[in-house]
Amino acid sequence: MMRTAAIDCGTNSIRLLIADVEDGVLTDVERLMRVVRLGEGVDATGRLSDAALERTFAAAEEYAVLLGKHGSPPVRFVATSASRDAENRQDFVDGIRARLGVTPEVISGDEEARLSFEGAVSVLATAAGETVLVVDLGGGSTEFVAGTTDGLLAARSTDMGCVRYTERFLQADPPSAEQIGAMETEVGRMLDQAAAEVPLERVTRVVGVAGSITTVTAHALELPEYSASRLHGAELPVAEITAAASDLLHATREERAALPYMHPGRVDVIGAGALIWKCIVERMAAVTGGRVSAAVTSEHDILDGIALSVAERNGGAP
Repeated sequence: MMRTAAIDCGTNSIRLLIADVEDGVLTDVERLMRVVRLGEGVDATGRLSDAALERTFAAAEEYAVLLGKHGSPPVRFVATSASRDAENRQDFVDGIRARLGVTPEVISGDEEARLSFEGAVSVLATAAGETVLVVDLGGGSTEFVAGTTDGLLAARSTDMGCVRYTERFLQADPPSAEQIGAMETEVGRMLDQAAAEVPLERVTRVVGVAGSITTVTAHALELPEYSASRLHGAELPVAEITAAASDLLHATREERAALPYMHPGRVDVIGAGALIWKCIVERMAAVTGGRVSAAVTSEHDILDGIALSVAERNGGAP
């Protein structure tokens, strides 16, 4: 057994996982999330704002204390969409290195997709011959990665996410029909891009990860509070997903904030995340001729994939 640590810094949140790895199985020691909105305004300005960097650095300082508390295990810090897109990403890299003593890896969309797939399927039973599509719906990008028990088939990272598309399309509260229509058109174009590289028509099972998807699932299940154990592995019919997503999309921010499972950092962006997820599951049902009639929610994602990669790098079995 070895202890590892993983940090995933995306457009909306920065997350920490400290875990013990034995025979390729992760046991959580600490799993935390802080919504820092690192990608706020990046789609329009191309830069990480000073305020966003300050919020992110404050979370990094908190994580540094926890890492020390748990024996300073080897850590891999992965940064994704917002820092890929920002012209001043070196400010981010330098600030993280100063606080955590580790250099953030600003990974490619393909690497992000691979890690998301490995994390999601690490805890799901997958039958031989089954083609699984993992969808990682983030703040600035969405990854589509298909694979089987034998490994990956194809992956595509697209520049659509709940923060990016809220800023670009859904400014009204609640969003107008015109705003929703414009966003749906653009989501369709992104799905066309994904389909050009990923064999969506071969998929037999869809697994969704990350906060937008877990929140839509919590809404569909009408949970009295956010419960990872209730959400992980939940399989919902496409019709239930689309109904829940539409409800969140058309709700006001005040109505969303009152929901018992809604994280405060998702209130303003969940409409865009819900619409993206709705379009994805509807597309998957259509391109597979109804073979895909439901989708599974996973609480395990890129963070787990990062932790497993740390074990592999340091001589542990993946």
